Amino acid sequence: MNRRKKIYEKLKKKDKKANEKLNKNNKPKYISKAEREKQAQSAPDNNQSED
Repeated sequence: MNRRKKIYEKLKKKDKKANEKLNKNNKPKYISKAEREKQAQSAPDNNQSED
């Protein structure tokens, strides 16, 4: 690789990281099917104890 290409690659990489920090992903964290089932089973138990 020539010197110019190396420099541009470094600059592009730096810009890409900066953009990632600015544009955070707002998707909810992935929860596996098994975890969702556990949460669904424990949720009714919690509601009954509050009443």
